[in-house]
Amino acid sequence: MNDYTGCFSRAASTMQESAIRKMGGLGGRVPDLISFAPGFPALELFAWDEFRDVATSVLDGADPTVLQYGPTRGYRPLVEALPEILAARGIAATPEEIIVTTGSQQALDLTGRIFIDPGSVVLVELPTYTGAITAFRNAQATLAGVRQDADGIDLDDLDRVAVRELAAGRRIAFLYVVPNFQNPTGLLISLEKRQRLLEWAARRNVLIVEDDPYGALYFDDAAAAGDTRPIKADDRDGRVVYMSSFSKTVAPGFRVAWVAAPPPIAAKIEIAKQAADLCTGGLDQRIVYEVWKRGVLARRLPALRREYQDKRRVMERALASELGDLVSWPAPKGGFFLWATLPDRVNTDALIARAVAHRVVYVAGSAFYVDGRTGSLARLSFSAPSASRIEEGIRRLAAAVREELGATAAVSAASSRRA
Repeated sequence: MNDYTGCFSRAASTMQESAIRKMGGLGGRVPDLISFAPGFPALELFAWDEFRDVATSVLDGADPTVLQYGPTRGYRPLVEALPEILAARGIAATPEEIIVTTGSQQALDLTGRIFIDPGSVVLVELPTYTGAITAFRNAQATLAGVRQDADGIDLDDLDRVAVRELAAGRRIAFLYVVPNFQNPTGLLISLEKRQRLLEWAARRNVLIVEDDPYGALYFDDAAAAGDTRPIKADDRDGRVVYMSSFSKTVAPGFRVAWVAAPPPIAAKIEIAKQAADLCTGGLDQRIVYEVWKRGVLARRLPALRREYQDKRRVMERALASELGDLVSWPAPKGGFFLWATLPDRVNTDALIARAVAHRVVYVAGSAFYVDGRTGSLARLSFSAPSASRIEEGIRRLAAAVREELGATAAVSAASSRRA
């Protein structure tokens, strides 16, 4: 049987490959490739000694349930600890509002399953996280994009888009936002705008799905952790579904994230998760819990912030040195990403092939837009490579950009002569 076209569901026919995963897969095929594509934590920042000690104690055999199935909602001590973790972010929550998920991608997928009907509208930022685009499109949502300002989502455009969709008779499932150091732009939604966003959601009766994987990784120029106060912290009527993860602060190999939501929503997510994987890996959860309980995470966060801030500076200096006025970006105040704008003549989708020939790769900006646009934008992740690899990678990228500019100039000159 060679043709399986008729075997697939309509949903399967619309599924799209992750652009980030596609670019990340080049590493094994291109020798000495420097990748600015995936938002991976730095390998050298993992707490190897502490992880080893925790794993030894967890696997000492004293508790035979360590390797057994666990509750769908999560390892109970971790579920009970998460309200304390959330309280440090200003969020009041109870264990009944918590669901542990197998990474934040599962949180997005489960959220889509319980809120989205085929054709339902999900409002997203322009641009937005490509993993969310994939999850919501796989649930057969219609994605409606909303412009961003320098301090995050444009509230006037948000209302215009929402009114347009409602007037067309479409149901709005929710608004999806990444307020802290947004993936891909690195933008930080201002505290004043967060409050106005909540007021808007109440007025229009729209749920907010708040994705916060980077809030703990703020830099000095974010002023203070107070600038990253979650929208959920000021939610008084159960309108915000909040999700976060240990992937960026502990390690992504432990597939542990969580959702904090009003109990009726959490109960629906639990049912959806039962069908997806029964439960998140118990060993992963126990190790993450012990890392938190022993204070390993709290002790390491300042070093993580410092290291990622230093890497951001290295990338910014390298871009300024190698490309000068040919590139611009909003300075990220935290997180993993720099959102670069190249000259209009450079299409970053077309540039990828030339960049790979120079042994460097990134994610083209088009992957983060739901309106089909392409252009001169690129997401550059500074989190994983070393400082020297960042500098070398930017040199390679600059060479590819200059070649592309030369090629487009030659084509333009040839066209002018023919005309």
